[in-house]
Amino acid sequence: MLVLMEDTIFAKIIRREIAADIVYEDDDTLAFLSERYNNLGHTLVIPKTYSRNILSISEKSLAVLMQTVRKLAPVVMRAVDADGINIIINNESAAGQLIFHTHVHLIPRFVGDGYKGWPSKPYKNGEAQTIAEKIRAAM
Repeated sequence: MLVLMEDTIFAKIIRREIAADIVYEDDDTLAFLSERYNNLGHTLVIPKTYSRNILSISEKSLAVLMQTVRKLAPVVMRAVDADGINIIINNESAAGQLIFHTHVHLIPRFVGDGYKGWPSKPYKNGEAQTIAEKIRAAM
């Protein structure tokens, strides 16, 4: 049984109330082209059962979702002749999540496409050990 806790645009796509260019569907997941894409072939993979993001999705639903992601990633790459692929999940507004229904971006990448990775910086002396301890303590 399909349980939708929120009435997101993705829930409406699942219910076929809004059209989408669906590329894959099974009992638990749905994949469709992103309406606003980074590169051609940018695909979103969603669970049909609602969860806000990776912070609230069940382990079972996450496992099934990632099986679909693993199945589709090489297919999307081949279809658009991509050189690589980014697999991204944004979680909460601060991380760029705009639709609050768990979804995975499959973004085909091409040599010279102009997209850069995230900026990085080195830890200050002793800072990595402090942060690592905080993470271990939070478990």
